[in-house]
Amino acid sequence: MKIAEAISKRLLNICNERNMSINKLASISCLTQSAVENIISCNSRNPKILTIFRICDGLGISLKEFFDDDLFENINRED
Repeated sequence: MKIAEAISKRLLNICNERNMSINKLASISCLTQSAVENIISCNSRNPKILTIFRICDGLGISLKEFFDDDLFENINRED
């Protein structure tokens, strides 16, 4: 799995767990809805760590908590 796919799946899982819409996630993260949608749809192949940090801050979790998931165990290297 590529990193963009893992990030997308992780965000969708968190939103589903919290019964949260993409719009709400964008709002609490101080990001535009299109920015979050681009990450979730994998249109953003390499999301910036600052963007992920803002999402985590909005969710009230650390970067460590975000990336501490089996989805990130076998990431394929992207060139």
